[in-house]
Amino acid sequence: MKSPVVKRSIVVAGHKTSVSLEEAFWNGMKEISGLRDMTLSELVGEIDSNRQQGNLSSAIRLFVLDYFRSRATDSGSENSPGA
Repeated sequence: MKSPVVKRSIVVAGHKTSVSLEEAFWNGMKEISGLRDMTLSELVGEIDSNRQQGNLSSAIRLFVLDYFRSRATDSGSENSPGA
């Protein structure tokens, strides 16, 4: 059985590291970096520099979750009556 977690090498702040994430999180990262007009490495570097604790993979998952959660909340408020 194929593992749902995909391990990829990425350069963060000039250092090569490997990150293990589910494909859905890699796809989310690609979408976010494209919308922000930045490379995947730049986005991961930003996440890495802003994380308070935990490992990089966890910080990325939380970042992607928060990004899409806030986007869903924003679009939900636009569709609310009186908005």
